[in-house]
Amino acid sequence: MSARGDKAKQLFLSGYNCAQAVLMAFSDITGFDEKTSAMLASGFGGGMGRMREVCGTVSAMFMIVGIVNGYDDPKDNESKKRTYAMIQQLAGEFKEINGSIICKELLGLEKPEGTHIPEQRTAEYYKKRPCAELVKISAEITEKYLDSLKE
Repeated sequence: MSARGDKAKQLFLSGYNCAQAVLMAFSDITGFDEKTSAMLASGFGGGMGRMREVCGTVSAMFMIVGIVNGYDDPKDNESKKRTYAMIQQLAGEFKEINGSIICKELLGLEKPEGTHIPEQRTAEYYKKRPCAELVKISAEITEKYLDSLKE
């Protein structure tokens, strides 16, 4: 159990997209207020604008750890390697738990729905989508990683 995982899940259940919910749960760590977090992550929901590519929760996870432990000098190859290794580690952990980091695969879709229009958030929507749990899992993986930096 994780307080951030629970917060991210609640944010998702309140209507934020998957990427927004994860990024917003770490606003105090990223330094972004919730509005900025929501705006920044708004296009990553539904596997990037409902294209069902990389899961929005995974994208948010990468944003958070990049803000906290990424690099900013384009010539610093050691930091680039460290950052890319960190991203691959986090993606691997998510994939190990869920089988994929690709939205359409996580949702069991053969192909994207072919529309940019989001579905209404109904009880039926939440029953057929694993997204609330994926949001929680990504937040928990992120929290665990950030805690490991303190050790």
